[in-house]
Amino acid sequence: MKILVIEDDPTVGEFVRRGLEEQRWQADLVNNGLEGERIAISQPYDLVILDMRLPGRNGLDVLRTLRARGFERPILVLTAQDAVDAKVETLRAGADDYVTKPFAFEELLARVEALLRRPRAMASPQLRVADLALDQGTRDVRRGDESIELTPKEFAVLEYLMRHAGRVMSRTLITEYAWGYHFDPGTNIVDVVINHLRKKIDAKFEKKLITTVRGVGYMIRG
Repeated sequence: MKILVIEDDPTVGEFVRRGLEEQRWQADLVNNGLEGERIAISQPYDLVILDMRLPGRNGLDVLRTLRARGFERPILVLTAQDAVDAKVETLRAGADDYVTKPFAFEELLARVEALLRRPRAMASPQLRVADLALDQGTRDVRRGDESIELTPKEFAVLEYLMRHAGRVMSRTLITEYAWGYHFDPGTNIVDVVINHLRKKIDAKFEKKLITTVRGVGYMIRG
């Protein structure tokens, strides 16, 4: 198992990392929120242990961004914040479990083991909506018998919409997934990419798949 520990306190971080490695797991330690977020997205970790008070980007923002970008593996929050409202906010933002400091390593270990025992759904590399197919492995996109060439950003936006087919996705969530950071609220970059996708995905076909929900965002449905 491969675990990422995002913790800025060197004493706590090393304590957790060494304890996990004693269990024969690979554990990497990062002390910055932005760097931890980047590494979690780019490498195949089985679980993330996440502190809330981090330099670069706080833990709650890291948690929300990871979930918005499709990170589906368990995230265990490790923090000194023990207020009920903080726990509720964190769990609703996508945390799988919550451990407060100070903590016993035995409890942390038991919670990590419980999260790692959860069955992980076997995700198909191919997404389908009506006659539109997107292969996440080969990055091939086809509608019916026609192959469609997309830029990397067009592919990322289409992939995100198809992974959430039938649900309205806001411009903010689309931006966080495809670009990994927040744009100026006044930007129209998402609208531009959606317009390009419509020309490539819908223009030649009678049935239109991409829908605008005015004032909210975009949705794809068959």
